[in-house]
Amino acid sequence: MRQKIVAGNWKMNKNFSEAEELLDAIAERLEQYKGDVQLIVCPPSVYLELASDYGEEYPLFVGAQNVSQFVKGAYTGEISAAMLTSMGVTHCIVGHSERRKYFGETDAMIAEKIKSLLSFELTPIYCCGETLEERNQNRHREVVAGQLSEALFHLTEEEMGEVIIAYEPVWAIGTGVNATPQQAQEMHDFIRRFILDKFGNEVANNLSILYGGSCNAQNAKELFSMPDVDGGLIGGASLTVEEFLAIRDSF
Repeated sequence: MRQKIVAGNWKMNKNFSEAEELLDAIAERLEQYKGDVQLIVCPPSVYLELASDYGEEYPLFVGAQNVSQFVKGAYTGEISAAMLTSMGVTHCIVGHSERRKYFGETDAMIAEKIKSLLSFELTPIYCCGETLEERNQNRHREVVAGQLSEALFHLTEEEMGEVIIAYEPVWAIGTGVNATPQQAQEMHDFIRRFILDKFGNEVANNLSILYGGSCNAQNAKELFSMPDVDGGLIGGASLTVEEFLAIRDSF
């Protein structure tokens, strides 16, 4: 059965006291929560241990925003999957368009990161999506299919069963412009069918596919009502407790 998920990507925001304040506020609201939506926070790496402390006491999962493709060694500034799991981290975003754009990450590099995460029993949240130019050229399916096959098709069915996919149209990230519910559903359906062709019905039907790209409390309910949209990877709207939890409650 597909898991409903709302994951917050804080990106490079919040100082330590602000991060602690936000986590406190989320934890306080979680004490009475009886729903079935899995909530994940993905703060900057310097706050992961802090967030993991909350994850031990509350129904809150913690994800990193990035991981090295290397297991250990002389890679100054990098953070390995082994380090993440040792801190109680359970998830990790990989393949975000900002990592691709600003840090030159390729699908081949991302494939290695996913393999490393899985080897340490961490759940990858794999991001894929097209630019506005690619959509206008009617190449969005081709682009996303290429990203999926190059980053994921080396996995076994069992490994693929541990992956979460986030469809994030690049033209909608941080722009205030989101895909319509129909556009999101069209691409989520395409992704699920594409995964089905490679990995079979069981994997595809249990795969959680999140929508990312200016998802907020105002549009989440309509987006989440689509049959193949299983939740959201939330950016700016995850930085305030009221909006983040309002998105969760949109199911």
